[in-house]
Amino acid sequence: MSGDGPASAGDPAARPEEHDVEAGAPAAASGDHEVDTEPAEARQETGLHHRHPHAAAGAAATNGLAPSDSQAGLVASKNASSSRGDLTGSSSEKAGSDTATEEAVVQPATYREIAWHFGILGWTAFGGPAAHIAMFQKLFVDKLRWCTYWVFTELLMLGQCMPGPTSTQMGFAIGVLKKGLSGGLLSGALFQGPGLVMLAILGWVASKVLNESTPGWLSGLVDGLAAAGVALVASAALQLVRNICKGRLLQVLCTLAAVVAYYWPKPWTFPALIIIGGLITLIAKRKDTIQVADINAGVEKLGFNKIGGAILLVSWVVILVVCIVLAGKISYEDAKELHWFAVFYRTGSVIFGGGQVVLPMLYNDVVDRTCTIDSNDKEVCTDSPNSWMTTGQFYAGLALAQAMPGPLFNFAAYLGAVIAQNAGVNAIIGVILCWVGLFAPGIILIFGILPFWGAFRQWQVYRRALPGLNASAVGLIVASVFQLTLSAWSTSDFPTTSICIGMLVYGATEVLSVPAPFAVIGGGVVGIIAWAANMV
Repeated sequence: MSGDGPASAGDPAARPEEHDVEAGAPAAASGDHEVDTEPAEARQETGLHHRHPHAAAGAAATNGLAPSDSQAGLVASKNASSSRGDLTGSSSEKAGSDTATEEAVVQPATYREIAWHFGILGWTAFGGPAAHIAMFQKLFVDKLRWCTYWVFTELLMLGQCMPGPTSTQMGFAIGVLKKGLSGGLLSGALFQGPGLVMLAILGWVASKVLNESTPGWLSGLVDGLAAAGVALVASAALQLVRNICKGRLLQVLCTLAAVVAYYWPKPWTFPALIIIGGLITLIAKRKDTIQVADINAGVEKLGFNKIGGAILLVSWVVILVVCIVLAGKISYEDAKELHWFAVFYRTGSVIFGGGQVVLPMLYNDVVDRTCTIDSNDKEVCTDSPNSWMTTGQFYAGLALAQAMPGPLFNFAAYLGAVIAQNAGVNAIIGVILCWVGLFAPGIILIFGILPFWGAFRQWQVYRRALPGLNASAVGLIVASVFQLTLSAWSTSDFPTTSICIGMLVYGATEVLSVPAPFAVIGGGVVGIIAWAANMV
């Protein structure tokens, strides 16, 4: 059997991989590409499981996943001693992560279910990108069982390795995996829509209403939502560590990735850590042949085929180059709208690490500051008359964006409305150009890469690297727990109360099983109460 390609057809145990996602199947470039499946007899012989709408009722309480029916499709290691299996997780016993996840029974999803659940998330997904990922895990993996932990973490890893907003990319991807292009567009639009509309409206009035000061009640709301979001991220990190990082090597990779990501949070650190983790397990498992039953558990469609995906990826690069070239040759006064779109599209194309990382880049692009030295040799900076917007408008809008549901990248709608208003242009034009400019690269990339992911995830090279890729991605979530906790504590007007809000939300979701969106909203309400009561 080749170590670099799909399993050979002559190996009966390899049939699940042979018939798994083949993204290059002849289909229209713009059409949905479905996952091929085997006949029922073949699935029974190879240990694959039927998806039954009621099968999850008897799921084991441990890890919230259904018990597996067979071990037949799990890891078959070549020349792997038990000692090496203990270290890398490559033996049958230490491959329990695959046992508990890849063989878990998954459920189908209808358009109505996608619309219902993402519609609710669009109005209740507060707390920032890491909290959104935690909500996705609790809802789509733990509760609805639309995919396994391993498929979910693969999507997380892809999002972390690509520019753009990770939670948004995962929102689109989940819809694509269940219902193809239409499902992805439906899930993504409903997740982003409410925040987009609200921030566009707020931006429309911001140039006249908002100033340097932020209302106290709004600060209290943001602090409460931030504390609640940290609690959800902590819960998600714990579950991911338990289900993904099985074996000492993966636990060490997760820990080291968390340490480096926290100590050195550069934009390129995140994809670099994931790639390094994959290379380590690729070397550690270089002699293993890994067969996993139900590799496509929850992966029903891929959206575009490879040709369509390639066209999207090329289009992303072409648009980026054209925007940079034209913006460099045409003056701002002659084509304001072009410069707005170029700035936001360029930022969306190079940003790694999500919404928190994009904020300083956007600030430098949209706010022009003039600095002088006063008589006391101190630097004094003021907004330039040519600035697209004022510092006060930027930070007041940021507070509003953090208090809105959905992706933090929706902040672009607010910025676009304010920039256009200040330039004497219709606010709707600014909203469209800036919002589309910031979101388009990440969305184009996730739609373009999924067909290739559907193919290369079957390769033995990828299967060997996958444990390290996923463990490092989980490490980034662990690092965000500490980053967000300290940030929420240091910036809160009532730091002690913020920590207490986080503990209450954690207990509400983990012990009382309160749905995550309602727990986060509750945290925001408590934050307003804490502000009104002058709590510490």
